[in-house]
Amino acid sequence: MQVAEAVGRALAQAGIGLVYGGGRRGLMGGVAFACAQAGGSVTGVLPQAIKASGGEGTGPILASKSDEDESIWAKAETIVVNSMHERKKTMATHSGAFIGLPGGYGTFEEVLEVVTWNQLGIHLKPVIVINARGYYEPLKLLIQNGVQEGFIKSANASLVTILDPPADGDWGKALVQVLGTWKPDETAGYKWNWSQTQASKGSIDAI
Repeated sequence: MQVAEAVGRALAQAGIGLVYGGGRRGLMGGVAFACAQAGGSVTGVLPQAIKASGGEGTGPILASKSDEDESIWAKAETIVVNSMHERKKTMATHSGAFIGLPGGYGTFEEVLEVVTWNQLGIHLKPVIVINARGYYEPLKLLIQNGVQEGFIKSANASLVTILDPPADGDWGKALVQVLGTWKPDETAGYKWNWSQTQASKGSIDAI
């Protein structure tokens, strides 16, 4: 949780708004609460089905029901959507970069989807995963194996940045530095034009 809170505070201090999944639990809630508490802009995107059931995620609810905590949560904007697909597209549209903390299936799927969108040229934005306590070491190996076996172009390994523990232990500062210096690898991905569709058919995937 300390890593999540450090990330939230650093984003607020750098003037970088947070767009996230809208929950109060676990690391997701930790980032959002810390960002809002530090005066940052927080926007949650939540499907109606999850909102109606009381939220998602596991782990403790970071904030209690105190008036002070509720006043901090009240600073966050919530966008309610109708589906998971709409949620992800809304988050992507409102975001200039993607950050993955340690998480489960949903985190894996969301991180790899935005990496794939980079590869396909749907967007070209930083995707950074926080390798706290070595959590994403298996992902490093998976990508390396994909390159070695010929399933991933070597240049496309750069489409995701795995942020290892900083020497000074300040994850928030390290993340903001990466965001500030990130530049796309022009040799990576495919240069397809996603604004093209069949006449009067389909929707556009360009973000």
